[in-house]
Amino acid sequence: QVQLVESGGGLVQAGGSLRLSCAASGSISRTNTMGWYRQAPGKQRELVAEITSGASTNYADSVKGRFTISRDNAKNTVYLQMNSLKPEDTAVYYCKYVNSFQWQYWGQGTQVTVSS
Repeated sequence: QVQLVESGGGLVQAGGSLRLSCAASGSISRTNTMGWYRQAPGKQRELVAEITSGASTNYADSVKGRFTISRDNAKNTVYLQMNSLKPEDTAVYYCKYVNSFQWQYWGQGTQVTVSS
């Protein structure tokens, strides 16, 4: 089992910044992928960004150039630096962990609200 604890959400004005953190604990595999997804009201959950244990990254087109994902393998923690936030970034952001067997674990979600 893997437990994920997210932090860093909140309310920010358009153009502002927030930094999300997600700490993983439990049965951590050396090879894994951690990422952030988001779900806005009435919409499907979508990928925001993900990063492998080898530091390869993948971003949704809508956040490229504004968001940066990074990780600290020693702390089993992934970060999402969100800059130039837009109202359409408003959503619940979920952390996801995928181990070497492709088992998936999700965090409880953290609300990000961007006011115009």
